[in-house]
Amino acid sequence: MLVFGLVALAAAASASAIAYWLNRDAVLTRTQDAALDEFRKALKDDTDPLPVTPTCPELQDAADRMADNTQKYEVLLVTRTRGSGGCTAASAPDLFTMKAVPGVLRSAVDERRAAEGSQAAPYHLYWQRITLDGTPYLVGGAKVNGGGPTGYMLKSLDTERQDLNSLAWSLGIATALALIGSALLAQAAAATVLRPVQRLGEAANRLGEGHLDTRLQVSGSDELANLSHTFNRAAERLQKRVAELSAREASSRRFVADMSHELRTPLTAITAVTEVLEEEADALDPMIAPAVQLVVSETRRLNDLVENLMEVTRFDAGTARLVLDDVDVADQVTACIDARAWLDAVELDAARGIVARLDPRRLDVILANLIGNALKHGGSPVRVSVVPEGPEDGDLLIKVRDHGPGIPEDVLPHVFDRFYKASASRPRSEGSGLGLSIAMENAHIHGGDISAANSPEGGAVFTLRLPMDASRLASIEDREGKDRKREPGKDDDGAEGSRKNEGGAP
Repeated sequence: MLVFGLVALAAAASASAIAYWLNRDAVLTRTQDAALDEFRKALKDDTDPLPVTPTCPELQDAADRMADNTQKYEVLLVTRTRGSGGCTAASAPDLFTMKAVPGVLRSAVDERRAAEGSQAAPYHLYWQRITLDGTPYLVGGAKVNGGGPTGYMLKSLDTERQDLNSLAWSLGIATALALIGSALLAQAAAATVLRPVQRLGEAANRLGEGHLDTRLQVSGSDELANLSHTFNRAAERLQKRVAELSAREASSRRFVADMSHELRTPLTAITAVTEVLEEEADALDPMIAPAVQLVVSETRRLNDLVENLMEVTRFDAGTARLVLDDVDVADQVTACIDARAWLDAVELDAARGIVARLDPRRLDVILANLIGNALKHGGSPVRVSVVPEGPEDGDLLIKVRDHGPGIPEDVLPHVFDRFYKASASRPRSEGSGLGLSIAMENAHIHGGDISAANSPEGGAVFTLRLPMDASRLASIEDREGKDRKREPGKDDDGAEGSRKNEGGAP
């Protein structure tokens, strides 16, 4: 509407200005030409009967006769008279005197011109527009050729000014009407063009926000209607494609969850057997002991992998929940290190009394993965520092730094990817490639984050940032969990419950 209004205003104002100036020029030219022509004729006709040196009364009579005209102008005659030397006769002495005649005009009237071609007359008629007491006037003057008085005329242009003012008001009203018309036209254009485009933009935003059932109402058969049809078809295909991908993803998650869940039963039995074999390792044949130790380590590795897969499945299915408690962070880090016998390899820099409301189990998982990764791939000693940031409701920073060679720059962006291993030549190395990914998921569920970088002094630094109080995020997740329908045949871990015991431990 603003563009329509500006264009209409510019066009109407330009047209009105051109029309005004053309009419003004035409009105003034017509008026002044008629007055000057009549003045020229009257000056000749009324001054010819006068003697060469008339008396003042004779000159006054001539001025009065000239003022009696159809153009309603006043006359001023100036000449030399007998006896007195000079006389000035005015038809309206209170209004028109020599003071009202501009000096430039008097000089031009009195100037004698050389004969040029057909212009043999030495004197010519000149005119000028002036303003007296706020009223516009036309002043003209000429000297009678061949001898005689000098005559001046004064014609009021007030009537023409009023007519031009009326014209200006009319053009102003026309411009305003054009502006109103342009606003109505813009409104119509908005209703027919811009609003459908706006609705299309809003629908595209809703589609981008995940509302895949968004559709446009189509009316008409113009280009916008075709665009709406195209949008609806694209949205429908996108919805079908996303539904297919979601179904495949859900199927993959169910497969991983079911596989992990079903592996629990035989793993329980195998773990029990390997524990017995490990206890009797000293009594075994030296040729068999390495094989037994390999079975024990690989069984533990498989058990960790299954547990990690179960944890990943919970995150993917959205069933992971926080169980919050007030945790002394320094005690929690100490307990994590002590439980895994890392006391000799880890330095702790944490003040007692830093209490945060977090999930202790998930915090232990994060710390175990970060510290274990530093010990395994970095170098001792590993230093863990705990620093509260900001006020009481701020964040908690836990930094884990090793003294190893650091992380290659091309590996840094991928350290938290699932199943990622820095060395592709060691696919059978210890670890599943899920530890850091699970640590990151546990940080996210708290509303925190983990970043990895290389220290300037050498070694890698992992920085865990957690809120001091995760209660608000936990309450939001609880409400979302209540709204999510629980799939039938699933246990609390999101996997299908086992329907039978296939000979494993109960």
